[in-house]
Amino acid sequence: MPIHVVADSVSKLSNLRAKLEPNYAVTSELIGGAKERSSDTDAIVVTADLSVVENIAALREMIGRLAHARKRIFLIDQKARLFTVQAYALGATRVLVNPVNQGRLMAELADRDYRESTSKEALHGAAQAAKTGAIAIASMFSAVLAGGQIDVTGTKEAGSRIADSIAEDGLRSWLDTVRRHHEGTYQHCLLVAGVAVDFGLSLGLSNRDLERLYSAAMFHDIGKAQIPLAILDKAGQLDPRERTLIETHPVAGYEVLKGNPAISPEILDAVRHHHEFLDGSGYPDGLSAGSIADIVRILTISDIFSALIESRTYRPTTPREEAYEILRGMRGKLEGPLLAAFRDVALNR
Repeated sequence: MPIHVVADSVSKLSNLRAKLEPNYAVTSELIGGAKERSSDTDAIVVTADLSVVENIAALREMIGRLAHARKRIFLIDQKARLFTVQAYALGATRVLVNPVNQGRLMAELADRDYRESTSKEALHGAAQAAKTGAIAIASMFSAVLAGGQIDVTGTKEAGSRIADSIAEDGLRSWLDTVRRHHEGTYQHCLLVAGVAVDFGLSLGLSNRDLERLYSAAMFHDIGKAQIPLAILDKAGQLDPRERTLIETHPVAGYEVLKGNPAISPEILDAVRHHHEFLDGSGYPDGLSAGSIADIVRILTISDIFSALIESRTYRPTTPREEAYEILRGMRGKLEGPLLAAFRDVALNR
């Protein structure tokens, strides 16, 4: 597999080439240097300090040449969400932090799980974040059923831990962990939160907007607390009465949250409208394109994709490639440019 290496220093370039050349055909270039032809490259590995503005500007110019590669692995120098977001916004499909273990890098290039200590720590981190998220969701559902106070702060903190897990360990680890250890509605909510975060990272959302997005994802199905589990987790197709009942959950969630001063208008809007479509065919309010906010459009795509790839005992999990094709078939209902941007999240990350 041909691999193209891009680095911001000669020492980083040499170090990466030494790791990769025993197994791969490697070409390379320095950021801001002479432009290497890389049209036949299967993977790009970029190692750079993204706190340096000149590196970001130079990489942005290179994106057109690099975008064809299915794998675009960025090795960043500082473990911070800001730089992770920046790497994904520049086109990364995976972000790792220097110094990266050679086995970990080889595993990412070969689509293998890396089972040594570093990977175990990553999987443990995802499991802990998923456990925290599930506890927060269970607490919310219990509070709704009991008419008690919802722990908004705790739920947002759980969402923040999920965002950190996705940023540090990647979407694949999150999907595998959640589907292995969680079921039904809780699994769905956790998957939506993870997919939405990864989508937000890929779009380069600001920290504030990313917080709104993962909070909306955590709260989006709170209205389902009022629907019997026998219907929520029913094996097989819902009858018309059950479908009508399910479709009450956006309004029910909105009503539960609307009086809470800790819930922003943007989150309320996402809870109520995450089943609306651009052509006006969604519910509960039949909104059309001009009335649907960006955060809702992102959440809707994440919600549908997550529902398709869920692990359920009564049906096989839809492969990510097939799930993405189903989304593409919903053009007119979902925003075309966002669907195009979601491709890397769905297939490569």
